[in-house]
Amino acid sequence: MDLCLQKIAHGDEDSFARLYQETRKGIFSFIYGYCQNYHQAEDITQAVYIKVKSNITKYTAGTDARAWIFQIAKNTTLNELKKSKRELSTDFATDKTFGESGYEMSDTPVFEAIQKALGHEERHIVILHIIWGFKHREIAQMLDLSLGSVLWKYNNAIKKLQKYLTKEEA
Repeated sequence: MDLCLQKIAHGDEDSFARLYQETRKGIFSFIYGYCQNYHQAEDITQAVYIKVKSNITKYTAGTDARAWIFQIAKNTTLNELKKSKRELSTDFATDKTFGESGYEMSDTPVFEAIQKALGHEERHIVILHIIWGFKHREIAQMLDLSLGSVLWKYNNAIKKLQKYLTKEEA
């Protein structure tokens, strides 16, 4: 992924398209975990990729490209959520539906269990570790938590998921 970002910095549009295709589902899931609104998560996901492209010169080659993209996603999401809290909302219903945008992962029982059984922070830790393969120490740094907290929350989340999935099978 590092090489891909370097190519994007030199104007390679094919590399940007490849980066988007390879990372969009994970970025969307990560953002959705924060906002719990499909359409808002979709909009923020697009904003993240615009920021990735416009800030590509700030990426330091040889560093963790995934962590850099996730940091942009986290910052963009938190900024958008703060902005939306200041705006008067006329839509009182929480939109938790998924449209036809290719996020097939949302239809899996495990993803459904993650959304239903876990809290906000637990969802992020599980998605970052299982789907994206981040190490617990990397997740701790991204979420500004201690390594011990991340490990404890991850283990509790896995137990909750197991209990939820076992209960669903019965």
